Amino acid sequence: MTTLMGYRRPNGDIGIRNHLLIIPTVICSNQVCSRISQLVPETVAIPHQHGCSQIGADKDRTFEVLAGTGRNPNVGGVIIISLGCEVVDPHALAESIRETGKLVEVFDIQSVGGSVKAIQHGTEIARRMRAQLDAMQPEPFPMSELIIGVKCGGSDATSGLASNPALGAAADTLIGLGGGVVIGETTEIIGAEHVLASRCAAPGVSDQLYHIVGRFEREVERMGADMRGGNPSPGNIAGGLTTIEEKSLGCISKCGTAPIRGVIEYAERIPKGGLYFMDSPGNDIECVSGMAAGGAHLVCFTTGRGTPTGSAVVPVIKITGNKQMYLRMSDNMDVDVSDMLEGTMSLEAAGAAVWEEIAAVAAGKLTKAEILGHTEFSINRIGPSL
Repeated sequence: MTTLMGYRRPNGDIGIRNHLLIIPTVICSNQVCSRISQLVPETVAIPHQHGCSQIGADKDRTFEVLAGTGRNPNVGGVIIISLGCEVVDPHALAESIRETGKLVEVFDIQSVGGSVKAIQHGTEIARRMRAQLDAMQPEPFPMSELIIGVKCGGSDATSGLASNPALGAAADTLIGLGGGVVIGETTEIIGAEHVLASRCAAPGVSDQLYHIVGRFEREVERMGADMRGGNPSPGNIAGGLTTIEEKSLGCISKCGTAPIRGVIEYAERIPKGGLYFMDSPGNDIECVSGMAAGGAHLVCFTTGRGTPTGSAVVPVIKITGNKQMYLRMSDNMDVDVSDMLEGTMSLEAAGAAVWEEIAAVAAGKLTKAEILGHTEFSINRIGPSL
């Protein structure tokens, strides 16, 4: 399959979903946004704990993640709801998203007269906008326009041996068709950064990669801590991983074999075509949210221990190489490649199975996380609250 159906946005982007997104600019408007989403089917809210008592780069990061999430190609329309006195400017946020040509509405709770009136007002807007989005017709687009994120979490000994290499093979397939792949988790490549650096397309890219790893290690040292105190995690160790290097070597196998064209910031727009590294935390929800804010259409998530989490605006495909976990948590898993460890499935066949699922989900098939209503969202912080 080299052609899919999707929703063409006014700026030329293509979406594989057509979400109506409700964005609170601050924690104080979370409840209003969530209540509107409950009242209007096929809408999604992204409650978070930020938007106030932030300064400098930390405030900018919250703005960038919210704006990037609204600009994600899978989002067809956005309602922005503020309290009315926070540091994140709702109108600047609206203008940033409007640059894509999408439907955007914005209002604040204080001006409309409190929560009840805000819920009523927002519900009316949401119903009208949802009807407009429902009238949109999908159109064909080439697989080369697809951008996927690759992520691992709840890893065990099977991850680096089966699910991650299988995902890497699928990533190579997409890149071979002209599509894009982004890998993140700066903390998860420590001990294997030299392997990725050797694959960078230019010396400047490898320098950036070494820089972000070194920066994070210095941040941990300033806290008087050691990365190895929390990585591998207790769950990783119980699952058979022994060292941070072993975990990292398994982690990087999920991005295939293509050259790394560049290192981008957290939530930065992901370039089309080829492999990129996003400077992001290992935390599952923060990392996936950064990829979504960068414009990924979907995220492929490998796990050995098992995790149910999804995302607000991008489908999350769960892939495992752990047969026992798959049997226990089959309602959360999308692809099982555990036969690789039995010697009855080749890497090529496992990669093809993952690729087939990517194509099916991009064509509209719901992931288990979508079916179960998982819409997790989180913003990575880089500063203290005031």
